[in-house]
Amino acid sequence: MNTPEYDFLFKLLLIGDSGVGKSCLLLRFADDTYTESYISTIGVDFKIRTIELEGRTVKLQIWDTAGQERFRTVTDNDTFTNVKQWLQEIDRYASEGVNKLLVGNKSDLTGKKVVEYTVAKEFADQLSIPFLETSAKNATNVEQAF
Repeated sequence: MNTPEYDFLFKLLLIGDSGVGKSCLLLRFADDTYTESYISTIGVDFKIRTIELEGRTVKLQIWDTAGQERFRTVTDNDTFTNVKQWLQEIDRYASEGVNKLLVGNKSDLTGKKVVEYTVAKEFADQLSIPFLETSAKNATNVEQAF
């Protein structure tokens, strides 16, 4: 029997409205690259990244969904409004006690920002979910999001 090359395997699912930058965040985290071109994910895509954490090897299997779903962008108020719907879907279909993180992506677009950090943070706090603003473009908080 083969011994796995990792101590832990975690499966992460990126969900949120189309165009909020899920694929770009995944590309930045897994491959440390960024592209301006927008190609909608068809179905589901995934990448694997293995990290060392506290002396253990952790394999992350990260699934990127087809963008009709918990991510939001700080430049589009509708994607923020839709977060509650996606959280209901998570509660409906995911295992009880699944970890959640609300990510406000595209924080580099400060001139187009319509959802202020304090508003999003207060919303996340009310739901007892951690909140983090990220930018796949300039790699701000990408590592922390995963």
